[in-house]
Amino acid sequence: MARILYGVAGEGSGHSSRAKEVITHLLGLSHEVKIVSYDRGYKNLKQHFQVEEIFGLSFDYKNNKVQILPTIFKNALQLPAAKKSLDKVLRLIKEFKPQIVISDFEPLSCLAANLTGLPLISIDNQHRLTNAKIEYPKQYETDAALAKAVTRLLIFNTKACLVISFDEPKVLNKKTFIFPPILRREILVAKSSGGDYILVYVTTPSKNLVEVLEKIDKKFVCYGFNKNERHGNIVFKKAGQKEFLQDLVGCEAIVANAGFTLISEALFLRKPYLAWPVAGQFEQILNACFIAKAGYGLHADNLSEDNIKKFLGKLDQYKKKIQHYKKEDNHKIFAKLDRLIRQYAK
Repeated sequence: MARILYGVAGEGSGHSSRAKEVITHLLGLSHEVKIVSYDRGYKNLKQHFQVEEIFGLSFDYKNNKVQILPTIFKNALQLPAAKKSLDKVLRLIKEFKPQIVISDFEPLSCLAANLTGLPLISIDNQHRLTNAKIEYPKQYETDAALAKAVTRLLIFNTKACLVISFDEPKVLNKKTFIFPPILRREILVAKSSGGDYILVYVTTPSKNLVEVLEKIDKKFVCYGFNKNERHGNIVFKKAGQKEFLQDLVGCEAIVANAGFTLISEALFLRKPYLAWPVAGQFEQILNACFIAKAGYGLHADNLSEDNIKKFLGKLDQYKKKIQHYKKEDNHKIFAKLDRLIRQYAK
């Protein structure tokens, strides 16, 4: 059995959600796994495993838009913390003596693998931007170029890239392999039902969005506003994985930012999706474009009253279309990962 160092990005909960499934699989095969993560990834994973906390990059958001300069400035100020965490990972490698490193878009584990000559495998959705042929409207060319540059900068020199994707784009090199999204067990076994409410999830609170929702004759259950309150047709709930899962399984449709994991779960559960990508975050823009092109929902760059009503007016159409989405579990990517570990963990 192999000794594995596993680095998990901590921005949002998507990386840790799928990493939990992969790590559980690896431990079930008696591999030894040491995990490093930060922020929400660290908080989520430490509930189930022993995790070392490290420095991680973070983004600054305002009004559903990435603030480029504040993000750069904030992370630049923390370079000493990044160096300290890199030293921590290198010490862990020296003591644990891993045979292979797996990174879910976590740069310090990638850097440490390259510094120590350890084979590196990436598991993420970001590498579809650089390692597969993707299509998107020309208006997003600048956003795409920036996202591709960041992806190449953060994760590099991998032995293999296991890329999860909604569709099957053509790969651009022999070390890239495309798989369906990794889904948590709770989603795989859930029995989806169609309730009378719309689930809303946003990265940053929006007063304007609340004012819009109040004008629409529909019940909304909203996450992302950090409060437990009820106002007319709107129920606000603080983040909680168990309750959010219940609301996700039981909703009629979803209005949310265009994060990969939530869309993956929505498609598996056959939930129409109004995708509101964070401005400047090209990976979310690409996800939203896919939703619209496939006919599973609507891509909206702003959550106006007209856009939400347009989405709600076509729910039956979206529900019919989404029945054709191919539902798959995690066995294909797990089987490939097992083969790669046997190949490289010597």
